[in-house]
Amino acid sequence: MSKLPSVILFDLGGVLVQWDGIEPLIKLSGDRLTPEMARRFWLESPWVIKFETGRCTAHEFAAGVIDELNFSLLPDEFLERFVSWDQGPLPGALDLLDRLRSQFVLVCLSNNNELHWARLRDKAGLENKFDYCFISHEIGVMKPGKEAFLHVLKKVRKKADEFLFFDDNPECIETARNLGMSAFCVSGVTEVESVLKKMAFL
Repeated sequence: MSKLPSVILFDLGGVLVQWDGIEPLIKLSGDRLTPEMARRFWLESPWVIKFETGRCTAHEFAAGVIDELNFSLLPDEFLERFVSWDQGPLPGALDLLDRLRSQFVLVCLSNNNELHWARLRDKAGLENKFDYCFISHEIGVMKPGKEAFLHVLKKVRKKADEFLFFDDNPECIETARNLGMSAFCVSGVTEVESVLKKMAFL
């Protein structure tokens, strides 16, 4: 990193937000999916990509996932469960953002959809904690694709080496580092704080 970061870029689910989409998916599959298969499903499934880039309805997404994974559920039943898997900000997440806001431009880049983002925005007030929010279903591109990060760089108008990035998926970390960002694979608020303390930012 050639200069001190002026921007902190956050993933949401698994970093600042409690996202519980792995174990429930494994259970619905009758343990056919391994934890790694379930993790990668949310990055690679054609129906997830369509829904989280705003190219299909929630009902189409649910029907597609049910067909893709051979679940014995109706679309409305799957959606009811799916919505509940996003459980809002992790303890300490909002406080951490408040503590950082005077020092950094705060940005989120989240693979997310209209159902979960509406809850985070309207009930948790998460949008108000950031200077910029880039949500995949609104911008039309997803991580770990390079286009998602390039969109952020263009809109925030900062160079890659001014960014400090936190995500819980190694594929996203790799893309960010290849673009010149300082990036850390973390799980939860405590691990984010640990990195920031080591860098003397907290």
